[in-house]
Amino acid sequence: MTPGEGTVARILVADDDVDIRELVEFKLSTLGHDIVAVADGAAAVAACQAQRPDLAVLDVMMPGFSGLDAIRVIRADPALADLPVILLTARAQESDVETGFDSGADDYITKPFSPRELASRVEALLARAV
Repeated sequence: MTPGEGTVARILVADDDVDIRELVEFKLSTLGHDIVAVADGAAAVAACQAQRPDLAVLDVMMPGFSGLDAIRVIRADPALADLPVILLTARAQESDVETGFDSGADDYITKPFSPRELASRVEALLARAV
């Protein structure tokens, strides 16, 4: 079985809002995935470098080290450069979306978001990453 077909994927979730982090963690864990949840971009990068996940979901606006900072570091690391990354953010302006994709995001989801839509986009990216 390949990821996206019912296998367990290791997914990193980084969001400074504990409610959103727990919602994403809960939704993705109900799909059977192994979730690593952190509260900021620096912790996200450290977690990715310590044990590469199959996919990362990053909030853009986090204190200190933002999701955009984190994705730039991830893309610059040869061991993580092809890691699928979804940006999850309240920043919905066209320029924000553009900046997100320019930073190397594979997908961009704006808050408020549908947990079901997030789950289907995660599954689609995991299937594509095989």
